[in-house]
Amino acid sequence: MIRAASVLLGLLAIASCLLGARAEREPTELKIRGSDSEVNLVQRLGETFAHQNRDVSIAVTGGGSGVGIAALIDGTIDIANSSRALFPEEELLALRKNVEPVATLFATDALSIIVHPDNPIASLTMKELAAIYSGSISSWDILGGSGRIVLYGRQSSSGTYMFFRDLVVGEDFSPKAREMNGNAQIAEAVSRDPGGIGYLAVGYLKGGGMHVRVVPIRSEEDATPVSPLDIASVRAGLYPIVRPLFQYTNGPPRGATLEFLRFELSPKGEDLIYEMGFYPLIEQWRHRNAHLRRPEAGQP
Repeated sequence: MIRAASVLLGLLAIASCLLGARAEREPTELKIRGSDSEVNLVQRLGETFAHQNRDVSIAVTGGGSGVGIAALIDGTIDIANSSRALFPEEELLALRKNVEPVATLFATDALSIIVHPDNPIASLTMKELAAIYSGSISSWDILGGSGRIVLYGRQSSSGTYMFFRDLVVGEDFSPKAREMNGNAQIAEAVSRDPGGIGYLAVGYLKGGGMHVRVVPIRSEEDATPVSPLDIASVRAGLYPIVRPLFQYTNGPPRGATLEFLRFELSPKGEDLIYEMGFYPLIEQWRHRNAHLRRPEAGQP
């Protein structure tokens, strides 16, 4: 009788362990939302990570950086994709809601200027770009082309819109600028408009297929023109319109979120970033990811 009871207790213990292990393997869903510039890239990274980690599913949607940050502050997602840093008013709202946005930088984007293939201009300076998008220059004739300049850009909820306005234009966009919903829409519009000019994330140029031409940029009038497709120049800091791509979490990332962010910065993740047409995080920004480091041996 005692032996039977012991066997029964043993079986119950084994069953308990099995149930516990099964509970630990229950699927974890990571919800990611935000930047349209990042959405295809993060979808690809998420698919690969989930394939390697069958207990994790990852759902990635766009909507713009501002939309992703708002969703993180509201507590409806795990990671906010953002192609810009948080604004002070977003930081204040997060503080009021007891949310602690922590930034992980995971890739590099060389924001690219595109024109119609028939546009003959060889390059543009940063000063000329600013004048074009502020509306001070409205004709290609001044720059070596011909006809009226038609501006295409992103909507105001886009991190790319904010980044380009602050770094390149330095003031408000021309009211004639046409706001598009995403990178693909800008490329499509410029491909059909001989007078068109647009800006988009470098990853959207991957593989060709777009009937547009990338314009090399000069940081100064007498500087050498640099293409965003020249990875060596981008990594050397010679291309002037470069930015890190951000992902925000509420507090330091843990569990599956932490492992996913580490994966993105791993050699496999970097290979996928290259494959998607973006560039791995350049060295000057890597120190900002100290919160992802694994503890040293013997450390908690």
